[in-house]
Amino acid sequence: MPSTLPCVLITGASRGIGAGLARAFAERGWSVLACAREPAAIPPIAGPVERHALDVTDPGSIDTLAAALAGRPLDLLINNAGIYGQRDARLGAIDWAAFTRVLETNTFGPVRVSEALLPNLRAGRRRTIVTVSSVMGSIARTESAGALPYRTSKAAVNMAMRSIARELAEEGFTVVVVHPGWVRTDMGGPGAAIDVATSVRGLVGLIERLRPGDTGRFFDYTGAELPW
Repeated sequence: MPSTLPCVLITGASRGIGAGLARAFAERGWSVLACAREPAAIPPIAGPVERHALDVTDPGSIDTLAAALAGRPLDLLINNAGIYGQRDARLGAIDWAAFTRVLETNTFGPVRVSEALLPNLRAGRRRTIVTVSSVMGSIARTESAGALPYRTSKAAVNMAMRSIARELAEEGFTVVVVHPGWVRTDMGGPGAAIDVATSVRGLVGLIERLRPGDTGRFFDYTGAELPW
């Protein structure tokens, strides 16, 4: 008999914000599909949680996951997996292989996963795609140099998701991008402004309030709308 629990799939769930989101949704009674390159690295989480292998940069890995989930309704996809890449990238000193890895992870990954799991999302009740982006991908808010690969990848995924939101709007989908805040994780560093719990609490509250009329928008973890 099909589960009546709402179902969420979270990429990059082995640590930081991804692990926090997996725990939070499990605590709220969701069925959680927690995905990571190394499923064994996903921390123990009480509740209806499944661990799945997924490398968002590997089309074969994405296809394998989609095949394993064929016919299974999915209410919410959270594209969380991401990397920062070369921190000192500047003109004349760009590691192009590293730049490509950032784009493959942060931009192509969310689009590939969304495409592969679209049949599952169409079969779900909520039809929601949330992609963890960054205010550093806001062109309007960019007033300083630095972090060229990361900024570029997040601006690109913002555009991709806004376009996908328009593509799927007639089917009742809600597709948004979110800035989780500057969070004390391996990526954000120990000097970041907020902890994982604060970010996750805000993101989950925002996600629970989302409606189809919000599709194509860019929010931060507090629910405030951000400029593109």
